[in-house]
Amino acid sequence: MTLNKIQKPAKTYVEHPFAEYVRILGKGKKGSRSLTEEEAFNSMSMILNNEVEDLQLGAFLMLLRVKEESPEELAGFVKAAKSIMSAPAGLQVDLDWSSYAGKRRHLPWYLFSVICLAQNGMRIFMHGASGHTADRMYTEDVLQDLGFSISKNWSEAKEALNKLNFCYMPLAFISPRLDDMINMRPILGLRSPVHSLSRLINPVNADTVIQGIFHPAYSTMHQEAGQILGYKQLAVIKGEGGEIERNPDNELNVLFSGANGLTEETWPRMYDKRHVKAEEMSIDHMTSIWKGESFDEYAEGAIIGTMALALKTTGKTINQEESLILAKEQWETRDKNFLDT
Repeated sequence: MTLNKIQKPAKTYVEHPFAEYVRILGKGKKGSRSLTEEEAFNSMSMILNNEVEDLQLGAFLMLLRVKEESPEELAGFVKAAKSIMSAPAGLQVDLDWSSYAGKRRHLPWYLFSVICLAQNGMRIFMHGASGHTADRMYTEDVLQDLGFSISKNWSEAKEALNKLNFCYMPLAFISPRLDDMINMRPILGLRSPVHSLSRLINPVNADTVIQGIFHPAYSTMHQEAGQILGYKQLAVIKGEGGEIERNPDNELNVLFSGANGLTEETWPRMYDKRHVKAEEMSIDHMTSIWKGESFDEYAEGAIIGTMALALKTTGKTINQEESLILAKEQWETRDKNFLDT
């Protein structure tokens, strides 16, 4: 006698809600497309609320990396991040300054630009991340070596701004989830769109935002995303090492977005000759430059050139010539004993 086999019911799989967004990006050359701004907002909201699986997150980030994110995607991601930030209302600053790349070839001279501008009344909120890429000098570490405190909460940020017109707050205290994602680089082997997203978050909603990028292809992406986000004035440069720092040996192309739409201008190189890269990345050399004990033509050009860009972008000056004159004047009259206090 033959016994009939008992038929087991087929397994029923319920698709994960986030699978839709992975599918949009990964459906092949003809079937895939970019996310709309709304889809980008919704997908990043799920990520930030820990509503996705690790496998989905890795696939999502790398599909975006291969495709390269659109301005609409980037704007949607930023809006999602900003929607869950807890920055207090009324924390007034003049300039949002992001610092996520780290320096490898030259010292972080932009820090002296920031400090000098702050000494002259410009309130600057700086945010960034450190340690995600080997063999780089990061803002957080250098600031502490120079004797600055790092703001670990909004109360400390407010105190630093009121005291110094400047504060640095790590992304880990602004959005721990974004910071976790930035630190996935050693696992994924590539930077992800989170590096672009974090630069644009402008946590305290400053009127003016400056962006430093490394790959020129990302310039227009940041420029157009800033326009979508409605930032009053945004400037994007190919910064030295990817930081907001002018290389005085090169022409500087600046992309703007804001009330006047999308515009650009070119600043001529500051020196006729090119400078040789410094043999040593030394904090002692930095402090000797600030104190006026040593002279470094490249460093001075980077500091003054970066200050000039900030002065013009924030509307403190009206043209390149005036910006460079005022930046040089502010640098030459800096408090050279400041780093001793």
